[in-house]
Amino acid sequence: MDTARYFVAVAVWATLPSAIAYWFVLHPFVVFWRRRGKAITFLAIGTMFVALIALLFATRERFLTTEFGTHWLLWIVAAASYALSIAIEVQCRKHLKFRTLAGVPEVEPDQAQRKLLDQGIYARVRHPRYLSVTFGMLAMTLFANYLALWVLFPLAIVSLYVIALLEERELIASLGRVYEEYRERVPMFVPKGRQSMAD
Repeated sequence: MDTARYFVAVAVWATLPSAIAYWFVLHPFVVFWRRRGKAITFLAIGTMFVALIALLFATRERFLTTEFGTHWLLWIVAAASYALSIAIEVQCRKHLKFRTLAGVPEVEPDQAQRKLLDQGIYARVRHPRYLSVTFGMLAMTLFANYLALWVLFPLAIVSLYVIALLEERELIASLGRVYEEYRERVPMFVPKGRQSMAD
């Protein structure tokens, strides 16, 4: 079990900051990237993504030194959190293609072609994928129970919130009033009342 916990810790340590960096390089500079074209954009950002994973992987021994052991209660909460993450992600994937997950629509030159996604789970929360990532990250942090992941977890949540704001700025720029009205009626992360995420 200790080996599995360590592998989870390494996976989170190497990939989570890299994925967050990916979106921080894309969203604030989306106009710049649109001018460069999709091929250059994803070659540049993809190279940075892989290089950052390699760098973080190389530092794993330095940062993944303190772990707090494990307990069956942690496993139960981690399993419940991971199940919730998967349930939300399944609902998201009904409406998202890989190109959307990778950020291709953001760098398309013709933003007038973008459509508002307000079906399924997106009729209940505006950013269900970030909600899914949060529950998944919590599950892995609880399961691995390493200090580095507990430090990373709140930083990642703040980062996801900022990324969501940057994404909304782009959507308002491309969709205008349509997105503003959507934002007024649909909450960012927490569904209103007793709405089910799986409806």
